[in-house]
Amino acid sequence: MSHNSAIQQSSSHPLLYKKNSRLSVTLFILLIVLGIAFAGINLFRDVSNAGGDLTRYVPFLLLAMALLIALGFEFVNGFHDTANAVATVIYTHSLTPTVAVIWSGFFNFLGVLLSSGVVAFGIISLLPVELILQAGTGGGFAMIYALLFSAIIWNLGTWWFGLPASSSHTLIGSIIGVGVANALIHGRTGTSGVDWDQALKVGYALLLSPVIGFVCAAVLLLVMRRVVKNRTLYRAPDGKNQPPVWIRGLLILTCTGVSFAHGSNDGQKGMGLIMLILVGTMPMAYALNRSIPQEQSPRVAALAAVTRQALIEESNNAAPPASSYSTLTTYVRTSTLTPSVLPALAQISGAIGEQIRQYGTVEKIPAQAVTNTRNAMYLVSETIKQLKNEKQLTLPAQTQQDLDALKAELDNATRFIPWWVKVVVAIALGAGTMAGWRRIVVTVGEKIGKSHLTYAQGASAELVAMVTIGAADGFGLPVSTTHVLSSGVAGTMAANRSGLQMATVRNLLMAWILTLPISILLSASLYWLFTHF
Repeated sequence: MSHNSAIQQSSSHPLLYKKNSRLSVTLFILLIVLGIAFAGINLFRDVSNAGGDLTRYVPFLLLAMALLIALGFEFVNGFHDTANAVATVIYTHSLTPTVAVIWSGFFNFLGVLLSSGVVAFGIISLLPVELILQAGTGGGFAMIYALLFSAIIWNLGTWWFGLPASSSHTLIGSIIGVGVANALIHGRTGTSGVDWDQALKVGYALLLSPVIGFVCAAVLLLVMRRVVKNRTLYRAPDGKNQPPVWIRGLLILTCTGVSFAHGSNDGQKGMGLIMLILVGTMPMAYALNRSIPQEQSPRVAALAAVTRQALIEESNNAAPPASSYSTLTTYVRTSTLTPSVLPALAQISGAIGEQIRQYGTVEKIPAQAVTNTRNAMYLVSETIKQLKNEKQLTLPAQTQQDLDALKAELDNATRFIPWWVKVVVAIALGAGTMAGWRRIVVTVGEKIGKSHLTYAQGASAELVAMVTIGAADGFGLPVSTTHVLSSGVAGTMAANRSGLQMATVRNLLMAWILTLPISILLSASLYWLFTHF
């Protein structure tokens, strides 16, 4: 007897392998086509409004290929990670599989649309600064393709074997791999190619979140057993019976929250990469935020001038270095503060302010100057962020306040996500959720514990996952939906003394341990390969 048929013969198992109707397949394909058409229309409109040449098709073809690969990453992310959100409501019969998957896909969609973008640019800041500043060069495209292909390869591989590995983990490993390879290619030590402070911050979030999921879900289940005495909650579902109304409502609510939080957190990773692609291929339209109000520009110019003067005084009127741009790039990459950093920062800040004053608004900066202006703004912003962490440098309170205000204005000009990008990422993530969810759902629902998931276990794991991912999103940290939820289920099984299927737990741990080194190796190898084409 096959595994699938065995599942279906068990009275308490959900019907997972029902064939999709022709209508649902048609609607799914229509959704994909509409998403691609929507992206194309908005792309052409933005380039046209920026005064771009719409008769040159090669840049659009390169852009289309890069965007499809980036959206492919989000699609894979959808069926790889979001399946975790629906496993508990499906295995407790709170929702049928079809309804659960559509419901989760819709709230993933909303989560992406309403996301802040903080996580997206937190991920981007892990990349080597020189590659971010050269996003439109061969090295920039090699970086983007290496990141995307390595993440997709590992995600598809682990999905095929039904392993809930983390897309977040995979992407972080890919970024580190590119940074290390880039440093080695340029004759530097591998450790100099990564912003390790930011990497450690992200790493702690990724490593601690499964522990939080396991412990908190276990504790919550034990508390529920003390407080809520309804024995039905702590038994496996009886046949296909739905849980009590209030626990069913809680399970659906937490599934909704996890789906929304996943879209809000994970969806941003693809957005950040798409913005790099757009800036590299169509800088005239996407390098700077052209929607900044006109009345805001004089304030930014004045703030840049004031900051420049304060930095000149703080550096005792020292002359700027021969190449202020190189000085700041080296400082951001190495975190080594030299006497020439403040004069260099003063010079570039002043130049930005002068350029804005000359043209009146960011929107009127000429197309040929847009890329350099954006790079200067990005570099100044990253330098200010780095200076704030310098223990050997104490700036006057007013100067620090001016620097913080200038950074906020520059980030507003360079760290933005167009509405249509959010929509197409949301469509890709939502469509992915509806496409290949079954493998991961079976692993979470059947293969972690030795007994069937109870109502209370499902509610505990989902509630902890929802709160953990939502909190991480608020702090701008990427966490793994996969790790938080699967570890939460394992925690409830341990607390319930149901026993764990050690083969699956071992596979999960192996995927957790191997994801970083393999994705680092994959992306580093691909980056080296692409740069030598």
